[in-house]
Amino acid sequence: MTETASAGVRPLRADAQRNRERLLAAAMQAFAEEGEEVALESVAARAGVGIGTLYRHFPNRDALVVAAYQNEVDELCAAAADLLASVPADEALRAWADRFADYIATKRAMGNALRSAAASDSPLFATTREQILGALRLLLTAGVGDGTLRADVAPSDVIRVINGIWYLPDGPEWRDSVGRMLDLVIDGLRYGVAERPQQRRR
Repeated sequence: MTETASAGVRPLRADAQRNRERLLAAAMQAFAEEGEEVALESVAARAGVGIGTLYRHFPNRDALVVAAYQNEVDELCAAAADLLASVPADEALRAWADRFADYIATKRAMGNALRSAAASDSPLFATTREQILGALRLLLTAGVGDGTLRADVAPSDVIRVINGIWYLPDGPEWRDSVGRMLDLVIDGLRYGVAERPQQRRR
């Protein structure tokens, strides 16, 4: 995600911004594949930059962890509008729920690294929760508007339900279990609406 300039902060050059984005993407991939103890040298290598470049953007491990987590949330939330631009709202919500599952899997993989970088009462988690609720609200509102989702549910209730995937045990069946659970949730959100309208793809 592109950084914006604030008072007294110069925007990054295009090449520096590209390096930062590569580092954030590499960090998330590394946490997902190697776990919370991944070495910073491994992240730099995945991004195709030197360790010095990593430290210029992120002065310590905690700074990288927090930035990578925030970037993951930003991308998750941006996906809501992107999906709504191409499919009906109920389908967009189902696809977004899969993306949410990826976010949960990555957050679990970050584990103690994230807990060490930001305390449980950190403003970071309050802010990102509001971001996620906002994205979910966008999807639910669109579903009410196009007649594909029921109107009597709140984003906070839905997020409590889909957060249940956090507690599913790890293992090769995790993704299949998540898929079945999310199908049930989305079917419940479709329940009671009029017969699903026939829509052309936008």
